[in-house]
Amino acid sequence: MKTDIEIAQSAEMLPVSTVAARAGIQEELLEHYGKYKAKIDVNPLRGMPRKGKLILVTAINPTPAGEGKTTTSVGLSDALKKLGKNVILALREPSLGPVFGIKGGAAGGGYAQVVPMEDINLHFTGDFHAIGAANNLLAAMLDNHIQQGNALGIDVKKITWRRCVDMNDRQLRNIVDGLGGRMQGVPREDGFDITVASEIMAVLCLASSLRDLKERLARIIVAYTYDDKPVTAADLKAQGAMAALLKDAIKPNLVQTLENTPALVHGGPFANIAHGCNSVSATDTALKLADYVVTEAGFGADLGAEKFLDIKCRAAGLRPDAVVIVATVKALKYNGGVPKTELGAENLEALERGLPNLLKHVENITQVFGLPAVVAINRFTNDTDEELELIRSRCAELGVNVALSEVWGKGGEGGIALAEEVLRLTETPSDFRFAYELDRPLKEKIETIVRRVYGGAGVSYSAAANKELARLEALGFGGLPVCMAKTQYSLSDDQTKLGRPEGFTVSVSKVKVSAGAGFVVVQTGDIMTMPGLPKVPAAEKIDVDDNGVISGLF
Repeated sequence: MKTDIEIAQSAEMLPVSTVAARAGIQEELLEHYGKYKAKIDVNPLRGMPRKGKLILVTAINPTPAGEGKTTTSVGLSDALKKLGKNVILALREPSLGPVFGIKGGAAGGGYAQVVPMEDINLHFTGDFHAIGAANNLLAAMLDNHIQQGNALGIDVKKITWRRCVDMNDRQLRNIVDGLGGRMQGVPREDGFDITVASEIMAVLCLASSLRDLKERLARIIVAYTYDDKPVTAADLKAQGAMAALLKDAIKPNLVQTLENTPALVHGGPFANIAHGCNSVSATDTALKLADYVVTEAGFGADLGAEKFLDIKCRAAGLRPDAVVIVATVKALKYNGGVPKTELGAENLEALERGLPNLLKHVENITQVFGLPAVVAINRFTNDTDEELELIRSRCAELGVNVALSEVWGKGGEGGIALAEEVLRLTETPSDFRFAYELDRPLKEKIETIVRRVYGGAGVSYSAAANKELARLEALGFGGLPVCMAKTQYSLSDDQTKLGRPEGFTVSVSKVKVSAGAGFVVVQTGDIMTMPGLPKVPAAEKIDVDDNGVISGLF
């Protein structure tokens, strides 16, 4: 079989104008980036009501065996289109960090991809570059204010704003800058985050308009004064210039799947260190144009789906009509303790041990959040009927059906069974509710997530976290939702605890407010906001020939 990039490069793409017309988007609303990409001016669409049903795709905790959440999202959209439905796919943009690090690409796989794959995985329409520029402009204005006399009385030891770059670069996690003498800045400890962890990314993805974007940017807290008062971007008079840098980036990007289904690919916060969802603007636009909208949330349901439901749905007034929980037999056996090299062999005992991870995510979606769900099993050729039947029977005990998905090898045709079950679920009554109420104290919200969603026994807080939680509530931020920063590999904050661990305590190391985004970030365990490259980065295999044809993306 061809590689992912070979499949993508041989695709017969339609001009983006044709894709737009099929989605009900008028040509005059398009801003073209070549033949196959365009931004959409959504201002003329703002008065339209939402009409579509929203389908959220999530997954079990990720494993080295892979789950295929994006692939499933793309294939499900193509399957719904094959069934004659008016559908739009809404995904996040890939970050260069994972593309050159471990993933090597994040635009789906096999015959369920969004294209042009190379463009989407690399610079695309420049959104991430604009976000990084806005982030670093604010950092430059902050340090310049201090250098030019510090009229606001900023305590350099209480600066919370960091620079960013869209690359995995552990060398930049902690740095000292401002060296070289009095005219070179004020020496201080500093550091970089990856761009997808920047609050600017979250702000852009949650903003409903350019005006809302500018208001959110103004509220960003960058530091505290000597008397412990917050300093905002508005205090530095930075929000106007930052919004100017982002005026195009806030517009959703239109592309297509291999089967020419319209796809809005926009925004890209990580789900382990940010809220993990595509932009509100893209989702809202899709819901106004299509009868069915398929979107995904990053990593497992404990991270991306929880934040999609508790943060994004609150902010944008969204309500999912059905949820797809993606898993593979191999990943479940890995959760049951089988080494990666032995996952191809039938092992019902290990599968039984690993199934509780899937079942916990099913319980969260159906019982904690009250939404109808289906489990999508990405089928591999060596999955046995006995293994698949075991998954079906255990999910049936929770009242949830299982649908096999073969979209990687067959495209939309391989997702028909899943699409039919999703259509049935969208007509099923549900009792959607949030995991916690906003009027509860911050600690209660954190502990509710840990106990109800993760299945933990409790929470421990560092002295610094306790102090910051008290300060944030005193400053009036206690009514915000919480955005948990946690390892994606476990329900706990310890990535080695696979399956469904119980009795664990989650350790909160650091807390900060993202006032512009509108949530409080809670860092647990040893989670980092700047990843590093692996021993053998995917970048080593990526190349381009004399004709400009890229290879090595997968």
